[in-house]
Amino acid sequence: MNLPLPVAVGIWVVLAAALLSIMWFGWRGRSRRGRALVPALPARPDDAALGEARTQPVDAVYVSSTTAGDWLDRVASHDLGFRSNATVQVFAGGVVVERQGAEDVFVPAEAVVEAKTAPGMAGKFVGKDGLVVVTWRLAAPGADGTVALDTGLRTRHADDRPLLVDAVNALRPAGHAPGDAAPTAARDDAAQETTEEKK
Repeated sequence: MNLPLPVAVGIWVVLAAALLSIMWFGWRGRSRRGRALVPALPARPDDAALGEARTQPVDAVYVSSTTAGDWLDRVASHDLGFRSNATVQVFAGGVVVERQGAEDVFVPAEAVVEAKTAPGMAGKFVGKDGLVVVTWRLAAPGADGTVALDTGLRTRHADDRPLLVDAVNALRPAGHAPGDAAPTAARDDAAQETTEEKK
């Protein structure tokens, strides 16, 4: 059935508006859940408190932050889910991610769990070791009073990635071993697989 042009256009406009509304309500709901998960970000201290610079400023793209171990579970609160150009620098006191058009992210040294390279995460898949992923903990409601996040960064220059990983890992407190932030379920599944392999 051929519809008059104004009618067809009207139908498409209504469908587009409905789709945008669904997307908006979905993102709004995710943002509310994100604020419950991450009520506040650590405040960046002044330059004196940051201490010695461990790296030069590194040009990068901030990709996103997700719950640790689940790179499809993007955190929408505090602009953590928005991709943006950024400058990353590691100091003795922590990691500073200055983002364009979004709230800056500060990872205190004592919050660092580990840094590593990865092929991708929510919002960006580049293959091989194209992303630097920083796993860190911050205060939040929960059983142990913290939540672990994975923050993905795509450096402009490949040579900066290993330097950034090494500098962030050098901040890691002695008690934070790699893998500490992995979700319990994931660790249990891995342990079960190992047990089955031994059988």
